Amino acid sequence: MKKFANSIVEFLKEEDGPTAVEYAVMLALIVVVCLAAIGTVGSSSKAKFEEVGNAIAGTTP
Repeated sequence: MKKFANSIVEFLKEEDGPTAVEYAVMLALIVVVCLAAIGTVGSSSKAKFEEVGNAIAGTTP
């Protein structure tokens, strides 16, 4: 049991690898990219739906 406790303490003392701050920055960047992509796709699809709707109705903008 002591060996297990020592291994946990050593793991917590290590400072290798990404930290919580780095994970938060990566998550923020991913969210920004996703929001930009969703906005672009939304605008494009709205324009296409309006075009198709006008074509079905027989009107032109």
